[in-house]
Amino acid sequence: MKINMERVKRDINNLASFSSTPGRGVTRLAFSKEDIQAKGYLMAQMEAAGLKVYQDGYGSLFGRREGTEPGLPPVMIGSHYDTGIGGGPFDGVAGIVAGIEIARTLNENGVEHRYPIEIAAFNDEEGARFGNAMSNTRAMAGFLTQEELDRTKDMNGKPLREAMEECGIKVDLDKARREKGSVKSFLELHIEQGPVLESAGMDVGIVETIVGLDRYEVKFRGLSGHAGTTPMAGRKDALVSAAKFIVAVNEIARETGKDAVATVGEMSIYPNASNVIPELVKLSVDIRATDSQVINTMSEKVQTELEKIGYADPVEIEFKRGVYLPPVEMDRDNGDLLKKRAEEMGLKYHVMNSGAAHDAMVLAAIAPSNIIFVPSVRGLSHDPEEWTEYEDLGNGAELMLQTVVELTK
Repeated sequence: MKINMERVKRDINNLASFSSTPGRGVTRLAFSKEDIQAKGYLMAQMEAAGLKVYQDGYGSLFGRREGTEPGLPPVMIGSHYDTGIGGGPFDGVAGIVAGIEIARTLNENGVEHRYPIEIAAFNDEEGARFGNAMSNTRAMAGFLTQEELDRTKDMNGKPLREAMEECGIKVDLDKARREKGSVKSFLELHIEQGPVLESAGMDVGIVETIVGLDRYEVKFRGLSGHAGTTPMAGRKDALVSAAKFIVAVNEIARETGKDAVATVGEMSIYPNASNVIPELVKLSVDIRATDSQVINTMSEKVQTELEKIGYADPVEIEFKRGVYLPPVEMDRDNGDLLKKRAEEMGLKYHVMNSGAAHDAMVLAAIAPSNIIFVPSVRGLSHDPEEWTEYEDLGNGAELMLQTVVELTK
């Protein structure tokens, strides 16, 4: 029983064509035209693989291969198909198409299993459009609220709920939610998005812990004025205050050490003209670590720094938390099974943490969850040059296949 990597390659290439930035990486934002195209393609592949296809109350896509005992909870495998701006072809997508290929392989070999298998395709893991990362799985775990659907808006001011309705999705959070125990296990195959596996010469990574994530939106509001006629002494420059804060965030993370990181990755300036003093700056803060206390300490330091800037500078500051997810331990029993299968297959594996957030960390609230990493060339991801060798992806898919067969007996 062997995965057909030519079909996996075809699926990845086809999905990469659904991008709003052709020739400049893959850009496929949630609830966009490209999202609809990709979902239609995945749906067709699931149906061709003999899966029963359906969507939940949040628009997440599932393909189900029934077990011999349909009443048992399914083993779910999957990932996300949305991207950031100008991303690569593998991030998220690799885990979905590997799942569909597993279903094809089981069909071709006439394999039956007691527990059902569900292939999951999520479309808003990155949060690149609305800033609400992993909204599909948060809806599944019961963490998403009606208020967030209306409060959360994209850069053009369009609410999340409205964008979903334009895609034909009438949100029903009750129908999207799954109770704890309703899924037997969740497995996610993903590119590493870092250099560890390639540098160490490892075939796969078995994730032990996913770092926690604390994300904020900060606004600095000053007063616009003419760049040439407003004296320096009387200025209320929002960008100067924001720049002080950005430097402080970087220093807080460096001083914290350990595995802590902090990033200001998004910023908008108003009116954003060369001859006008900035009146408003809005930016994001992303804090991550494997220890909840470290995250909390960093968040407190960030807020203290904002208070200092607010006292010293003539600007108004707003600070609002977006998404908070604590660090999550992956399931140990299934992790041991992954190690055992990797050893039997002769794969060199590395037990590691994930510095990136993934859907598996949310679904861990309702089911034992695990992630298999495959190497990223030069550690690149969220970049047009993102690449994973198909041989490496094949190793991860084969490990997933063998593990799913064991879990569904």
